[in-house]
Amino acid sequence: MPEISEPQPGGEQPRSIRLTDPRALRAYAHPLRMTLVGLLRSSGPFTATRAAELTGESVASCSYHLRILAKYGLVEEAPGGRGREKPWRATARYTEWPDHSEDATVADAADALSAAVVERYFERVTRAIENRHRLPREWREAEQFGDSLLHLTPEELAGLGERIDELLRPYEARGSEPALRPEGARPVSILRIAYLDQDIPDSEEE
Repeated sequence: MPEISEPQPGGEQPRSIRLTDPRALRAYAHPLRMTLVGLLRSSGPFTATRAAELTGESVASCSYHLRILAKYGLVEEAPGGRGREKPWRATARYTEWPDHSEDATVADAADALSAAVVERYFERVTRAIENRHRLPREWREAEQFGDSLLHLTPEELAGLGERIDELLRPYEARGSEPALRPEGARPVSILRIAYLDQDIPDSEEE
């Protein structure tokens, strides 16, 4: 079974769900399922009919994939409605999975999911760049596209990730509490990808 983080104060949605079952990892790697979970987190709860309107897929397809997601604990039925008109909601705000596993089956499924997520990131960033000319000047100037090459130890890289988490966490509650959003706030996706760059010669190996 997936691991759900502790519920937030006031009965808010748990922060994360952690997938460790290879079947769940492979199930979540489906592009439409990732899209549905993302939409439920940002715009849910909603029905399969509304999911079809948002994704351009058929109601039957959305209903099927929502049931698969529910099987692995990523979504659940929300109160109200019946049949295809029953609403669904995400069970947590984020999805986590192993960075490393001694179980080859888990490791392979986790790597496949990571690759699928990166591909989805690329598609979304490409679409954002193609459409950014429509944004007001202040948003175009605020957006960030760039990279940094740093020489770090594994411990320093992990610590850097923890510090970035600390910087972002104060803004997370705005996702589920619109009253906390200041005037002018809009949804912003922040991607974090840090990897050992094996394309650059390492002086220690020379």
